Amino acid sequence: MWTANNLWTGDAMAYDVIVVGARVAGAATALLLARQGLRVLAVDRAAFPSDTISSHQIQPPGVARLARWGLLDRLGDAPSTRRVRFDSPAAVLDGAFPAGGAIHSPRRTVLDHALVDAARAAGAEVRERWRVEELVWEGGRVAGIRGSSPGGQLRTERAALVVGADGKRSFVARAVRARAYRQRSPRSFASYTYWAGVPVTTGELHHRDGLAAAVFPTNGGLTMVYVSAPLAGFDAFRADAEANYLAALDRCGDLGDRVRAGARAERLRTTPDLPNHVRPAHGPGWCLVGDAGVTMDPVSAQGIANALRDAEGLAGAIAAGLGGARPLRDALGAHQRDRDRALGPMYDFTLGLATYHSGPAERLFLRALAERRDPAEVERLFGAFAGLTPVNEFFNARTALRLAAARLAGDVTARLCTQPSTQ
Repeated sequence: MWTANNLWTGDAMAYDVIVVGARVAGAATALLLARQGLRVLAVDRAAFPSDTISSHQIQPPGVARLARWGLLDRLGDAPSTRRVRFDSPAAVLDGAFPAGGAIHSPRRTVLDHALVDAARAAGAEVRERWRVEELVWEGGRVAGIRGSSPGGQLRTERAALVVGADGKRSFVARAVRARAYRQRSPRSFASYTYWAGVPVTTGELHHRDGLAAAVFPTNGGLTMVYVSAPLAGFDAFRADAEANYLAALDRCGDLGDRVRAGARAERLRTTPDLPNHVRPAHGPGWCLVGDAGVTMDPVSAQGIANALRDAEGLAGAIAAGLGGARPLRDALGAHQRDRDRALGPMYDFTLGLATYHSGPAERLFLRALAERRDPAEVERLFGAFAGLTPVNEFFNARTALRLAAARLAGDVTARLCTQPSTQ
């Protein structure tokens, strides 16, 4: 039975929370819940370390969370990136992140494994190569899972809550019929691989009409080079993916030449499966976290940082609800509102980036920013791209007027300085 504190008192209840999926969002949720003393089971079909399609970048807010959780030193030799070069036809900008922030771009074989190990060390039980076949329902709510390891017998595990952390095509979300909202059709495809002998001293973001590219250092002395473009061009791209990938890099200054001077270390990974949707964060006996709850185009590279933020918020809500500090439904409802409020501006900004087209206003904005040559303004720009500052607090009329006024003042000063003297 359920008590006033939302805890199950039946003999068959082995766990407080079961987490389905143990990559970034799932392992982080399990870690944080276990650290608060909850009995946690996390299951995943994969065996770690294992790879998965990824944007790689952990934006500064996510880096700060990993540091706060004591995990930043577990990312291996992936260097931190404190400066970025933004290259577009309208302007080329080079600068740092606000407040000394940094991006890390670890391989998922490293990041996911580190989080799984940390969850285990915190007391969570983690079962690898364990597949969930169905959810267990009792009294109109989710009460557990049924699944097995390869060749094993089906087992039923029960918990007060089941958390779906199983990605954008979440089995849990489908099973509970979590209806998506703010849904937009896929707009992009993405392709990336790793290169040896392509050293970089800063991160690089290249924007062209119909194309975006990113270059960041990762583990093993390799450089991750990523391109994305409108989904309409996917069939033509995959007809000769490697040649078209290199042709895309040739549009980004000398990037194509620098990559060809190195050596491709692994196969090219390409995917058109880049949906945009938001799902409810909770329902009777279930929660969704990470990509299972919110998926958006990776062109803005927010996925990992969003997953870490979501895990922290959800874990806090679950601990408060199951611990009796507040009603569980209220705690989870507040978490969902906070999640949606935090992601809203970046979600809209990302959908705009995924059009791969900059209009006259955007080009004028960037030119004015470049002409001002103010490092603080460039830092604010990169802070908006990185999720340090809500994008609507930078890309707004106030900023545009400030840049326009500075440009006008500069023009007036220049004209006065070049006028011939009348004395």
